[in-house]
Amino acid sequence: MPKTSILIPAFNAARWIAVAVESALIQCAGDVEVIVVDDGSTDDTNSVLRAYGDRIHFESRPNRGATKARNRLLELATAEWIQYLDADDFLLPHKIEGQLAILNAEPDVDVLYGPVILEWQGQSGVTTELLEIPEPHDPWAQLALWQLPQTGSPLFRKEALIDVGGWREEQPCCQEHELYLRLLMAGKRFRYADAGGAVYRRFETGTLSTTNIARVWRERLKIEGRLEVHLREAGLLTLSRQWAINQARFEIARSAWHEARGIAVEAHAAIGNSGADFMPQGTAAPAGYRALYRLLGFSAAEHIADATRSLRSVLS
Repeated sequence: MPKTSILIPAFNAARWIAVAVESALIQCAGDVEVIVVDDGSTDDTNSVLRAYGDRIHFESRPNRGATKARNRLLELATAEWIQYLDADDFLLPHKIEGQLAILNAEPDVDVLYGPVILEWQGQSGVTTELLEIPEPHDPWAQLALWQLPQTGSPLFRKEALIDVGGWREEQPCCQEHELYLRLLMAGKRFRYADAGGAVYRRFETGTLSTTNIARVWRERLKIEGRLEVHLREAGLLTLSRQWAINQARFEIARSAWHEARGIAVEAHAAIGNSGADFMPQGTAAPAGYRALYRLLGFSAAEHIADATRSLRSVLS
């Protein structure tokens, strides 16, 4: 099997980093190197990592941020295939082996992705859930719908990452989605496979996506816009992809309605510019809401939904 570099950026991760590193070291894939960049930690992360000695390649440097750490890791990597692993996540033992077996049979793939396992750690204990990626596996539509997986899922061809300039260092959030977009725009081949094995851990303390949700909505809308423009100019904007982009805008609009009304209005206005016949689907648009949306439009449907919730609250 070809060589794989497992790249781990770490910042104040003393509590979790040993689990991540151990999961990398026990991979069954043969030729694997484990590289960790400590991005200016002020806790015991550095001491934990130095205890591994020459079992890992380790570099410590002043804090410069996650995307810059990932790009530095890419510079240090010597393998054909790249596995990124966040310091608070881990891999199951056969993760890389299973994906490399598929890549050996399909040598023109640049990004192999699949489902991740969500491990939620809360006060009531630990629960796990497989985050399945629904068919059809069109990466353009899946990116629009935010269905492409978290950072630990894919194996990336190193050359493909270098071709697109690596991670965008000024990207404040949605970093893997912005990277996915540039890889797709550069013509890199994505391949879905059921083979998984990345475990994505979430904690009740929150993440960037929960502590600054308005910024996430804004960055998502930028990505949706860039995606739409590229597909239109390339002659690749099919009806299903246009619907996926507008469905994503609709879901953002509904989510932002109470906390950031301006973002909600902006998101829905973008639908009107490109999808006059758009009709939302899914859990964000139950049948009753869809009827209101069709007859009265987005804002009126939201006001009626608000009034209905208030009435139900009073009656209960």
